[in-house]
Amino acid sequence: MTDVHDQAPMRRWSTPAIGRQPVVRPDRSVFAWALRAESSPNADSTAADQVDRAVEAEYALLDLATLTGGRPLLVRCTPRMLSGERPLAADGVEVVLELPGAMVDDPQTAASIARLRGLGTRLVLGDYTATPEQDALLSDVHIVKVGADADDLANLVAHAHAAGATVIAEHADSRADISRALDAGADLLQGPMFERGGDVLEQEFTAGELQCLELMALLSDDPVDQAAVIGLVAADPMLSVRVLHLVNSAAFGLPREIDSVRQAVVLVGPHHLSALAISSLVGAQPSTVAELWAILTRALACWDLAGSDAGYTVGLLSAVAEQRHLAIEALISRTGVSQEVADALFFHSGPLGEALAAVVAHEANDMMGILAAGRDPHDVSAALLAAVPEALAIASSLALDT
Repeated sequence: MTDVHDQAPMRRWSTPAIGRQPVVRPDRSVFAWALRAESSPNADSTAADQVDRAVEAEYALLDLATLTGGRPLLVRCTPRMLSGERPLAADGVEVVLELPGAMVDDPQTAASIARLRGLGTRLVLGDYTATPEQDALLSDVHIVKVGADADDLANLVAHAHAAGATVIAEHADSRADISRALDAGADLLQGPMFERGGDVLEQEFTAGELQCLELMALLSDDPVDQAAVIGLVAADPMLSVRVLHLVNSAAFGLPREIDSVRQAVVLVGPHHLSALAISSLVGAQPSTVAELWAILTRALACWDLAGSDAGYTVGLLSAVAEQRHLAIEALISRTGVSQEVADALFFHSGPLGEALAAVVAHEANDMMGILAAGRDPHDVSAALLAAVPEALAIASSLALDT
């Protein structure tokens, strides 16, 4: 039987899809966010100008400030963006322009780089493989990107360091890739927020964590048993305090203080309650807002693509399993979620599983994986980008509610 991934490259999408990934330090704290537009590999190669214009149009639709959380934003640029003909509107955002490897051969590139340096713009040299043309630009850029899977990774890193550049190892998706990049001396890593693969931990849950998992199970039911949710929250003093603290926080902006757990549960709603439970599991605090932000972005995107609250639960549980290196079976068993949710988590089956598979593929900038999940990369990109501001608002309020 033909693998779905083998068929995916034959398909195409008409509108560029925006990919967004964290650039993290070795301790996994976020240094910056990286943005790039992916066009269909089957787009007419003779229509490069039209593709670039479509990419620029997609960038122009974005509110860049909502995508960064106050961090720098690395944007893979087009020739017109580099020359200044099509500047990027980015008020209040520190934009660092990334030059794709193919742009290095353009005779206008050196002049454009000199102009941008004069304006104080920071630059990234992407797809670095130490060609003579790239090396000629090393002294003019601040950051170099190399593939974490490059055969001569250590030499590339050393060569870039000798020129005074900071090195980002991109495509750092798995624990093995991350270890290899760090051993080679890379300064920063780009890839999904949570590494793929590696050892799964056997971990016992505390009583409080089990309460949170039980709450998530109740919130994944359709319909939600509101009385059971209220009863569970009311029976746990810590959960009660956190729900009351959350509903009375500035994030909700209510005109009067709420002191009834029942009323607080109703006002907070299922998404915030699930997020609150997850924040307890991942140990959310101000220094880990980015991780909670990534978890909630995945959950909201899965909810959007699946069209059901169960999609939100699938997104949350899958991200928590990755963040804590837990076997997904353990979370399924502890939460007692429905068979539909369990199958989505374990097999990526059904509409919920397809939505999850597409979102996870997007996080890895794997557009073929999105197609293999039966989704259009542009649609998945739109769902993820739309989820970012709400996820950040929730993550910020919960990380401070400790």
